[in-house]
Amino acid sequence: MKSTLFNMVAVLFSITLIASAGVGAVNMITADAIAEANALATKQAVENVLPQFESNETDDMVIDDMAIKIYTAKSGEDIVGYAVESMTKNGFGGVIRLMVGFSPEGKILNVNVLSQAETPGLGTKMCDEGNALISSIQDKDPDDMSFSVKKDGGELDALTAATISSRAYYEAVERANEAFEVVSGAKSAPDSVSGATSTNDNQEGAEAQEGGNNE
Repeated sequence: MKSTLFNMVAVLFSITLIASAGVGAVNMITADAIAEANALATKQAVENVLPQFESNETDDMVIDDMAIKIYTAKSGEDIVGYAVESMTKNGFGGVIRLMVGFSPEGKILNVNVLSQAETPGLGTKMCDEGNALISSIQDKDPDDMSFSVKKDGGELDALTAATISSRAYYEAVERANEAFEVVSGAKSAPDSVSGATSTNDNQEGAEAQEGGNNE
């Protein structure tokens, strides 16, 4: 009886060990693939928001307790623009991540939405080419605007029935502009910016937004 019990335990242990090893191997393979895909997506996003460039340098900083990465793009020794990977936690569906391109002078060149969990057909329109949000800020100098939607007394357009998503989008762009100003030397770092380094190289509901729920 003891021998049978021992054999059963040994078999179960062996099965668990093999299964765990298999899961670990799959996770390692998957992690590498995900990391590679993320790196490629980031590279493409930088290229999408900037003019053609030959190389870039990266800076990392923290603004409002959120990690921000800045890519300074160069052709030779000339800076052709800055791409800032920014974020907000105040989207209707939570975190929104953006890549914002700036000219050397500070104008907003383009915005690429990296990730979002907004409501399909409403907040997700921030990903559409030529949407109301990008149209309100593209080719403009952030110093000449306040990042507020018209409903809040500002001058920027919002997505229809997606005001919360729109506010969050502009918040992330404004945070990107803060990072640009620090890295470009346009302004000194405000108190909310910390931990800059350089290298070379709220859940409001996952259910659908209906009526004015995102207002």
